[in-house]
Amino acid sequence: MSLEELERVLAALARGETSVPQALEQLRELPFTDLGFAKVDHHRALRLGYPEVVLGQGKTPAQVVSVAESLYLKGARVLVTRASSEQADAMRERFTATRHDAVARTIVLEHEPLDPRGRGPICVVTAGTSDIPVAQEAVVTAQTLGNEVTRLFDVGVAGIHRLFAHRAELEQASVIIVVAGMEGALASVIGGLIARPIIAVPTSIGYGASLQGLAALLGMLNSCASGVSVVNIDNGFGAACAAHRINQQQA
Repeated sequence: MSLEELERVLAALARGETSVPQALEQLRELPFTDLGFAKVDHHRALRLGYPEVVLGQGKTPAQVVSVAESLYLKGARVLVTRASSEQADAMRERFTATRHDAVARTIVLEHEPLDPRGRGPICVVTAGTSDIPVAQEAVVTAQTLGNEVTRLFDVGVAGIHRLFAHRAELEQASVIIVVAGMEGALASVIGGLIARPIIAVPTSIGYGASLQGLAALLGMLNSCASGVSVVNIDNGFGAACAAHRINQQQA
């Protein structure tokens, strides 16, 4: 339940348009709903400003549908990350408005899209084309949370002139998410050029010694550009949530 919905219930009670038992029924499962295999947190939107997000990884299609239904029927937007095609098919069978992004591995179900809020756009940048799936997870997450998002893909340090051609777009961003594998140098380059909050996302893209993203993670953590923040390997979702908090707080 969002803050707006809670205010609507209480206002209707104050005006006498609903009874105390009716209001209690609407608020009865406000903290969480116990589905047996999951306790769905309906209070999160009141605490953080956005509802619980469903991690599809490790869940059956039926479990994803059940959790999504519990959120959606109480007015929440639903975002499923690391979703499989089987989970997307099950969601579409239950809710025709389901949107599946196979590249981002996300499922979105919302009553209506949010108008973009915040100080400005969140710019999602990738070093290479192979980093796009992680970047697209960040894009979908940030958009679903109500942010304007711009994309700048395949501008890594191997052809740094490609990045310089888009400096104006980077300067117009409120927050920049930099997604890179290999040695992860792109975050340091952008962090040394642009005076915006930088959130670096190491990806597991690279050859053997990249150690499935560990080399990029360590490179970003040891960035010589001060003020670059780093999230976990392949965690586009986490980067988008951090960017959302920065963007909304600035507003």
